Amino acid sequence: MDQSLSTYTNKLPSSNPDKRLLTTTNPLTTTNPLTGTPSSMNPMQQQQPHQQQHQQQQLMGPMSNPVAQQLLGLSSNPLQQQLMGPKNNPMMNSMANPMMNSMANPMMNSMVNPMGNTMHTTPLHHQMVTPVHNPLMQQQNRDERNSIFSASDDNVIMKQVLDTHLPDGTDVDVKPLLNIVEDILRHATISVDSTSSTEHTDLGKLEGKMDNKPHQMNAVVMLNSLSHIIDKLACEMSFRCLSGGDGHTTALALFHTVGNFHWDAKLVLTLSAFALNYGEFWLLAQIYSSNQLARSMAILRQVPMIMENSAPLKPRFDILNKLIRSVLELTQCIMQFKELPSMYVTTDVPAMARALNTLPTAVYWNVRGIIACAAQITSLTSMGHEYGISSSELQSWELSTLILKINHLHEFLKKQLEDCHRVVGDRREMDFRNSFNQLFETIHIDNMKILRILISPRDDNLPLFDGATKKRVSLEVLRKRNVLLLISGLDMSSDELSILEQIYSESRIQGTRLDALYEVVWMPIVDPSIEYTEAMNKQFEEMKNRMPWFSVYHPSIIDRAVKRSIGDRWHFRSKPILVVLDPQGRELSPNAIHMMWIWGSNAFPFTSAREEALWREETWRLELLVSGMDPTILNWIRDDKYIFLYGGDDIEWIRKFTSNARAMATAARIPLEMAYVGKSKKRENVRRAIAAINVEKLSYCWQDTTLIWFFWTRIESMLFSKIQLKRADDQDPIMLQIKKLLSYDKDGSWALLCRGSQILTNGHGSTMLQTPTDFDLWKEHVPTRGFDLSFTDYHDKLHVAANNCCRFEFPIAAGRIPEGMRCPECHRLMEKYIAFLCCHDQTGLLEPY
Repeated sequence: MDQSLSTYTNKLPSSNPDKRLLTTTNPLTTTNPLTGTPSSMNPMQQQQPHQQQHQQQQLMGPMSNPVAQQLLGLSSNPLQQQLMGPKNNPMMNSMANPMMNSMANPMMNSMVNPMGNTMHTTPLHHQMVTPVHNPLMQQQNRDERNSIFSASDDNVIMKQVLDTHLPDGTDVDVKPLLNIVEDILRHATISVDSTSSTEHTDLGKLEGKMDNKPHQMNAVVMLNSLSHIIDKLACEMSFRCLSGGDGHTTALALFHTVGNFHWDAKLVLTLSAFALNYGEFWLLAQIYSSNQLARSMAILRQVPMIMENSAPLKPRFDILNKLIRSVLELTQCIMQFKELPSMYVTTDVPAMARALNTLPTAVYWNVRGIIACAAQITSLTSMGHEYGISSSELQSWELSTLILKINHLHEFLKKQLEDCHRVVGDRREMDFRNSFNQLFETIHIDNMKILRILISPRDDNLPLFDGATKKRVSLEVLRKRNVLLLISGLDMSSDELSILEQIYSESRIQGTRLDALYEVVWMPIVDPSIEYTEAMNKQFEEMKNRMPWFSVYHPSIIDRAVKRSIGDRWHFRSKPILVVLDPQGRELSPNAIHMMWIWGSNAFPFTSAREEALWREETWRLELLVSGMDPTILNWIRDDKYIFLYGGDDIEWIRKFTSNARAMATAARIPLEMAYVGKSKKRENVRRAIAAINVEKLSYCWQDTTLIWFFWTRIESMLFSKIQLKRADDQDPIMLQIKKLLSYDKDGSWALLCRGSQILTNGHGSTMLQTPTDFDLWKEHVPTRGFDLSFTDYHDKLHVAANNCCRFEFPIAAGRIPEGMRCPECHRLMEKYIAFLCCHDQTGLLEPY
């Protein structure tokens, strides 16, 4: 599925405003760096003789062209500074132009600058006959020829490199070879201490310990066709280092050898050639004292003398290790671009386009680093440790400069890689979210596939925590079981947990048949954009350990794409939902939490069909509101008493209402009971009201605020259940009364009059207070029409005169919000408003107690 990097390296976006080093409009570049397409030539160059034009184009470029001036470093370019390093770096500023240096191109005796003046260089034969054994002359030559790190000349250098790039379409997966090379370089690195002893170190502490056998087997297959190229590169590199060739010329020779390969293969093959020679040297250094054959070979390489006098060379070995580490890190970064899935990352992605433009430059400088490392070992083995000590400072400066260059390129490419990974993640997530619904439209043998995708996309062997045994378990415990996915944040209230635990425990006691049982799995959803803190983890652990059912072992197990898909399909925001899956993984209910609150385990198997059937059996009665929450109220119902259920937080209204209602009951000679059920918000005010009612003995009230929370949660659940079933129409009498009750609670005080199970009327605090207060005005109708009808008739007249209307607030956290609603009072279509409520006031219709 993944497309190789070779596909990208032969494609270049037609327009890219942020190209770093090479563009197709660059008059210095005769070919496209990735495709080889010829580009237009500067008209000024066409007026010069061919030879002079070629030299000037290759070496200096037309200084009058503003584009060339920017690329050659004559104009400010922050992007170039990002790649090349700060221009005010004294080390970088002290370096000479590589192509203007007398030793930069051994094939040129002189060159002409843009002003027409001859720039004298070292004669060709002087460079060719420089004695290899002359350390002083070789040091001077290297001082000149290796000053090639000027940012203004990368463009000229890369023109020559790109001329060698002639890919023939051959794509080689060099990752197994790179694994072998990394292993060689890790084991070939030696740290030298002040006592001249040697010890093995782990280079750069690169990630992961490789399993040698699989990587070596893959590499052996590949080496059948590549070993001769690696040997050729190794010989070429050794010869040119011995003959005093400068790094740029050596690099071009190596690039010619691997000209038909793509950039990643060029780099890994060159690194393999270096590892071949470098590893041999350090292998001898490590075993020559214990192996006679190795000792004889080591003597030919001067290894014993080098090791015995290694203490003065320690700075040189240290800087060499750092350069090798930088080369490996940049190589790994380049290889990761090849592993990006082409279906998500194409050349139209800006980060990928920037990386591809920089890729040839990064490969070139990494090869330069490899050559510099090879030259270090070659100089030691060919000229001995005396030369190594005498040239240590110069060589350290050279390697430090290369490290700086390579690290800048690595940082830039790493940033592009991070951006590409972000694009991959976003696009993969979008694809997953688009296909998520299809999972539930497909027939499965069991529920394992669905659960693995939801809970354990990374194939965790033990992704669940069993609340009963407090041990980790596999998903197999859920195979072919009814599964209720409890999806919530980490802030689920203790009241919610208490009620759920009670319902769950009751179902375990009452469940007599195996197929009647269900398993609950808590899926904690943590916002992926928020950093997961230790405080959050503590909160999660406390909740997990409290739950008697299964929980996901850790929130990180749930993939980001799964979290988003849950929000898309099941409208999860922050309020808990309960998704029901059958033994085959089919979705029985998108959210059964409302059924759970209203009917408890009686709603099993929690399907939408079961929800509709339960509603068909319901009527507007007091048992629907209080269920089995309070045996005292249930006793009143059985005794067929008159019952006032009332709420609000206005203590003065409560005093007046209870006093007038009790006076009315005495005058009418009816058995009346009153129960205060609080308010769905402002819990502190409710607590104060409860305290006053208890002290003044105003009426009966719930002492446990959890009951008050559950009362209002059930009423709110009735509304959402109807909305979810698309039954929240104005012809439904239950829905009409539920809307009124929720609206009255929002406005302030309210009361509901029942006789036994029958609810007589439900009204706003003002009219329900006025009706018992005006008992003397309507008591004359009681003997003939009865108390029930007389009370409701008078209240309805007051209600019509008051002309009250209703309002509702649906928090985003609730998930499902109706498209439209009619006022239960005036029956007109209600207008939509957007409200911003402080979290200290409420988070929706309900506030947890």
